[in-house]
Amino acid sequence: MNEAVEQLLAVQARIAKAEQEARREPGSALLVAVSKIFGADHIRPVIAAGQHVFGENRVQEAQAKWPALKAEFPYVELHLIGPLQSNKAKEAVALFDVIETVDRDKIAAELAKEIRKQEKAPKLYVQVNTGSEPQKAGIEPREAVAFVKRCREVHGLAIEGLMCIPPADENPGPHFAMLAKLAREAGVKKLSIGMSGDYELAVRFGATSVRVGSAIFGAR
Repeated sequence: MNEAVEQLLAVQARIAKAEQEARREPGSALLVAVSKIFGADHIRPVIAAGQHVFGENRVQEAQAKWPALKAEFPYVELHLIGPLQSNKAKEAVALFDVIETVDRDKIAAELAKEIRKQEKAPKLYVQVNTGSEPQKAGIEPREAVAFVKRCREVHGLAIEGLMCIPPADENPGPHFAMLAKLAREAGVKKLSIGMSGDYELAVRFGATSVRVGSAIFGAR
């Protein structure tokens, strides 16, 4: 069996166990397989094994491999999970089914313009910088609820979830809890939390999707 497929099955089993332990519905935490830097030859066996949701960090990299893969596998759902520059909004709307990294008004305005122009509406999440790290994308927690409201009322965007990447050197639990609280206050139902090192914990904190890369594809 392909190594990535073997690791995919192990991750799926661990998510299912975490759901059971948290007394959640089976399948309520969606697995997003993060395929950044891996090419089509690595991705195809994982799709063939039944994984249909993938995440990419960069628009340009995704453009190089995913149009052909999506033509081959039209049922695949593609998430942008890395920072989005405003000059890439056109390409992002054209390629991605979900954009998880809306984090400022300039991006919101550009996305709204492209959604109207292309008549294509990817699902949108607001990224929150729960650790207030200066080097990391995301809106400040204290501004998140008001920003979601502006996205809806000023830009006309339908925001359906929040996403965060906790600081690498901190316990992610309090960050997951903070994001869940902000989601309730903002009136959104989706939580994109958890990566390869903490996705089982994220399931216990209510993740509706977890973003797992190296635990499936191996070290980058």
